[in-house]
Amino acid sequence: MVETITSSREAILLEDKYGAHNYHPIPVVLNKGEGVFLWDVEGKRYYDFLSAYSAVNQGHCHIRIINALIHQAKELTLTSRAFYNDKLGVAEKYVCETFGYDKALFMNSGAEANETAIKLARKWGYTKKGIPDNEAVIVAVKKNFHGRTTTIISASTDPSARKHFGPFMPGFEIVDYDNVPALEKALANPNVCGLWIEPIQGEAGVYVPAEGYLKSAEQLCKKHHVLLMMDEIQTGIARTGKMLASDHEDVKPDMLILGKALSGGVLPISVVLCNDDIMMVIKPGEHGSTFGGNPMAAAVCMEALQVVKDEKLAENADRLGKVFRQRMQAFMQKTNLVTLVRGKGLLNAIMINDTPESETAWNICMKFAENGLLAKPTHGNIIRLAPPLVITEEQIHECCDIIEKSILSFSK
Repeated sequence: MVETITSSREAILLEDKYGAHNYHPIPVVLNKGEGVFLWDVEGKRYYDFLSAYSAVNQGHCHIRIINALIHQAKELTLTSRAFYNDKLGVAEKYVCETFGYDKALFMNSGAEANETAIKLARKWGYTKKGIPDNEAVIVAVKKNFHGRTTTIISASTDPSARKHFGPFMPGFEIVDYDNVPALEKALANPNVCGLWIEPIQGEAGVYVPAEGYLKSAEQLCKKHHVLLMMDEIQTGIARTGKMLASDHEDVKPDMLILGKALSGGVLPISVVLCNDDIMMVIKPGEHGSTFGGNPMAAAVCMEALQVVKDEKLAENADRLGKVFRQRMQAFMQKTNLVTLVRGKGLLNAIMINDTPESETAWNICMKFAENGLLAKPTHGNIIRLAPPLVITEEQIHECCDIIEKSILSFSK
């Protein structure tokens, strides 16, 4: 028999007692979602301004995506890659044609996709670039976030991600983000096989690099025969106002890493896309996943991407992102608590005028929740604001009203 949760307090106490304490959630207990809205177990409705870290760009429980899931779940869910299935090849063709690559390698979580990209880059470095065995270097940048596996955190500069989790894997060089001279110096090392970056650093607080940085990175990678590995797990699938954030500078990475909204928030799906000269370095038995490329994921992925195209969600994100930033920038004149607004499309952040160690941003997010909007701080004093891309202009203004009202209640 499955217990039924009847109150938020009960659910929170159960998680506290039986679950690992590896998250610090805003204390609301959700049990229903539709479009831009979430409801808690007591029936209170909220605007979702986190979108499961951009996994639900298409909105909660989008009927077309759910129907694709249900239809495929009734036919076949999993075979493993020990056999072919009738959906994977169709999905691989779809994503390759959508993003302009020769090959796709499906995995599940974003971290798995980044691990896949690391292995591909290293194998390419040894077999194609001629790097001596076990000497390949991947250049990463400060304040990155690519996941939490032990390999990935070896390239992290976040103390909370690293402390007491060593020893760490060698083979990474960390340079400043948004610093072209630093890239020029690092990529000149002949043992570098890849440059691994996010086009916008979401977890770092929606840090948008200077215009031209990504294009310079692309050109430097070509100059030094280095693979450009672009992690668009959070920034991709229309979130920033284009299908990919790298599209803003017409950058075509050698390796494109996607996840999150690839399923519309329905189940874990990720993929690495690249051309034959990179992908074909991996041979049978060298990499895989029991669930990666399962028929249910393949069906859901295609429908989730088609929804983005049909509903013009990139265009909506671009237009309403400008509306949102205009509202927030005007609001800055009314309070000394907000010192900075930044972002692209509907991936935005406001910086609270306090230290990262303070609880001001957390308390503001608690006030947001009280007033019917859900968001969460990152790095202490930065609040990331990223609603589902199906939001309307009227709803954006209503949410801006909630944000302004909540912050003004803290202003001195």
